[in-house]
Amino acid sequence: MSPYERINPYRGTGRPPFRRSPWGRRVSAALPWVFVLGIAVGSMLPIRQWVPQWVPSHWSLNRSRDTDVIWQRAGAPDARHSVDVVRTIDGDTFEARVHLAPGPDLFTRVRLRGIDAPELKASCQHELQMAEAATVALRDLLGQGDVAIYNIGPDKYQGRVVADVATKKTDNVSAALLAAGHARAYNGGHRFGWCGNLIR
Repeated sequence: MSPYERINPYRGTGRPPFRRSPWGRRVSAALPWVFVLGIAVGSMLPIRQWVPQWVPSHWSLNRSRDTDVIWQRAGAPDARHSVDVVRTIDGDTFEARVHLAPGPDLFTRVRLRGIDAPELKASCQHELQMAEAATVALRDLLGQGDVAIYNIGPDKYQGRVVADVATKKTDNVSAALLAAGHARAYNGGHRFGWCGNLIR
C-alpha cells in the first residue's frame, strides 16, 4: 500500500463508508447563522414583550399610591391645589402633577366632576367626532394656565381622582364644557352612550 493512500477503516468489513449527505452539510453550515440571527432579533424586541401583561408597571403602581394620598390629604372641599397638566386624555380626563404641600409632587389622573364627555374609543363616527372636539376644548381650557383642582374625591378607577377644576380664566372647567355642548351632566350611575345606546 502506498503511504499516501487514504486508509479506509471499512475496507474488508462489507460495510459502505459513511458519507454525509449534501443536505446535512448545508444544515450544519446554516446552524451558526440561525443562532446569530435569533440573538439579533431577540435583542430588537421591546422588553415589555418579555414581561407578562398582568404585571403592573412601576408608573401605574406609583400613580395608584399617589392618588390615594391626594384625596386623603386634600382637605376642605374648597381648598385648591395647584397642578401641572401632563397631558389631556379625553374630554373629561387629564393627567396631572399635583403640588400637595408639604411633601413631594404627586401624580394622578383627574376626572372632571359632574360631567360625561364622549369617548375616543367611540361606538360610532358621530361620537368620535364629538370626543375629538371635547378633547381639544379641554386642552384649550387647561392651556389657560394656573390650573388647580378642588373638591377632590376618590374615583371608581384606581389611579384617578374626581375633582372640580379651575384655571386662570375659568372658575369651573366642567361648567364651561357643559355650556359649550362638549359634555353633559353626570353624577354616577347608568349613562347613555353618544350613539343612542345605554352604557353601564
